[in-house]
Amino acid sequence: MEMLIDFPGGLRVDAHFGSHTVPTDQPPASAAPMPFELFLASIGTCAGIYVLGFCRQRNLPTQGIRIIQRNHPAGAGMIEKIDLEIQVPPSFPAQYYDALIRSAELCKVKKTLEHPPIFEVKTKVVEPV
Repeated sequence: MEMLIDFPGGLRVDAHFGSHTVPTDQPPASAAPMPFELFLASIGTCAGIYVLGFCRQRNLPTQGIRIIQRNHPAGAGMIEKIDLEIQVPPSFPAQYYDALIRSAELCKVKKTLEHPPIFEVKTKVVEPV
């Protein structure tokens, strides 16, 4: 998948892929999340997609289920540990608690962090369009 990253003005940096545009911004005039905030949010929302899929496959209600993500800083703006707590209502069947955890652990974002890709950054001169 190719993404186009551009600079629409101010401190904004946007990503374009498929039919989507994901805006980011930096303080002080943040009109969109900062890139690192989006990165962190992708972890919890990815886990959420897998929890949602698990529940839908079993016709389990998702009302009242939520994931609380706690990001523990390591200094220099880095993250040392991320906790994901899947909160379920009292009516949710206890026999599925461990399966919810296993589902959340299937998250592709988490797996990519556990087995990071190789990065290659380069410069290329292109003529204006």
